[in-house]
Amino acid sequence: MSGKPVKTCVLGVGLGGLTFHIPFVLAHPEHFTLHAVLERNPATPGGKVAARFGEDTMEGVKIYSTYDEVLVDPEIELIVISTPSDTHYELAKRALEAGKHVLVDKPVTATAAEAYDLGALAKSKGVVLYPFQNRRWDSDFLALKKLLDLPEDDPRSLGTLVEFESRFDRYRADLKNSWKDQPRPANGLTYDLGAHLIDQALLLFGRPAKLTATRENIRGIGSKDVDDCFTILLHYPGRPSTTALKPTSFTAILRGHILSVRSRQVRYVVRGTTGTYTKFGVDVQEDQLKAIRHPSEITSVQTYGVEPEELWGTLENLSANGSVVKSTWPSSEKGSYSELFIDVARTIREGTQQAVKWEESAEVIEMIELAYQSAREERTLVVPARP
Repeated sequence: MSGKPVKTCVLGVGLGGLTFHIPFVLAHPEHFTLHAVLERNPATPGGKVAARFGEDTMEGVKIYSTYDEVLVDPEIELIVISTPSDTHYELAKRALEAGKHVLVDKPVTATAAEAYDLGALAKSKGVVLYPFQNRRWDSDFLALKKLLDLPEDDPRSLGTLVEFESRFDRYRADLKNSWKDQPRPANGLTYDLGAHLIDQALLLFGRPAKLTATRENIRGIGSKDVDDCFTILLHYPGRPSTTALKPTSFTAILRGHILSVRSRQVRYVVRGTTGTYTKFGVDVQEDQLKAIRHPSEITSVQTYGVEPEELWGTLENLSANGSVVKSTWPSSEKGSYSELFIDVARTIREGTQQAVKWEESAEVIEMIELAYQSAREERTLVVPARP
């Protein structure tokens, strides 16, 4: 990459900042310099970052206690926003107005109107505004994309797709007692995990024609307005087919459930005219990032991002004689959230096109708002044309 490392400030030293942002800034010194963090009341000189990763990681790094200090620091080029979801819009807006590049954790905003407003502001200021849709670089999603790219005449192809099911399920019987449990804008499982599922589906299949959704607080604990269970159906016309069998519709089913008792949760079930793909388990990066002792392990440990073979997906294909042939579809490519960060740096320094466009994340928020409306009105909605 051309140019000096991007001087970066991370807002938020909770789970998001310490797991998904600061480690990558520190792991790629050729692309970034951790110039500062915002931590309002650090208990020690090095704050939470030093406590988590060691004193050496905070050498030369400033700890600011107010956002005003961050905004007036002329050396800061990029601000990473990893704060409660309802604060994203205001924090990002102030950063853009100060002429800073911005990386915003998902969900990027509470409303699509806010997201498009930020996009217009960034364009007027000539700065980069980047959405943190890291799960485009999950190992199993990369494997899925390769599978769906197979030509229909490949014996392992699924044929013409008729149904795509993508899930983030878990089992949790109690509240975590964090800000995520509070009835605040952009809280709840649909905004949290649904943002990932919707982003992947839109990337694969584009904007749907219709949408049907349900959402609820199925545990009945905490605020009833903070959903912990959702189902979103994205309805599409039948997909193009080169064979005599031409399905009349295609549906993407996106689901998150908080009371799913399984040792390995269902991740994908994809059905086509000549095969079915089934995948259990989730990308390993989040668990690895929670366990690493130092950010350097992201690039130095060979097993980082590598999905164990026992989690690889299963294919069941129709053979020429009508029998079903079962095989393994490997997640052969490492998961790599680093690719998102490297792309952010290249976009800033070289002016390249973003791998994740801001408008795409704004569209995710549109779909979430439609899901809320569909659930509230208990009906299927026609998805309007893009703004």
